[in-house]
Amino acid sequence: MEEAEDVNHAVVILGDGEQMVARIPWAELTVQSLVSDDLSRVFSALADPTRREIVARLAVGDATVMELAAPFAVSKQAVSKHLRVLEVAGLVSRAGDAHRRPVHLEAEVFDLMTKWIDRYRGQAEDRFQRLDRLLADMDSADGPGSAETAPTETRRSGTVVRGAIRANPTGHAR
Repeated sequence: MEEAEDVNHAVVILGDGEQMVARIPWAELTVQSLVSDDLSRVFSALADPTRREIVARLAVGDATVMELAAPFAVSKQAVSKHLRVLEVAGLVSRAGDAHRRPVHLEAEVFDLMTKWIDRYRGQAEDRFQRLDRLLADMDSADGPGSAETAPTETRRSGTVVRGAIRANPTGHAR
């Protein structure tokens, strides 16, 4: 009887939207093997809470694998695997000191994330400002003391949205 191949088929989406089918052995299948751009690798690496805690610790200063493994109930090898994922993403590097080999946080990678987040934060804030203006126009058109309105105030992303809940014929707020 022929043995089954221990291979996974994965569809990889390349940066330009093109798709490619890859035959990747299960033992080598990682998020990093499926991700083709730097930003996706960084977010994928930070998706794991243990890796986020490691990054938070390294923000204080460089540390050895043993120092990083201390607060976790996992082996040194497990922490080394987490560090490898962070290295592939460009978030950490290891110094050439063969005796101690401290791990160093590469803070510049966070600039890439910050630029991406800021771009979409700005777009969201613009939408909230347009909503603020629309709700203010609706309030001024109805005039103060309208029997149909009940003032509301909701905080979203640092912006206060003021508006009114208007009753419709079904009695549900819209």
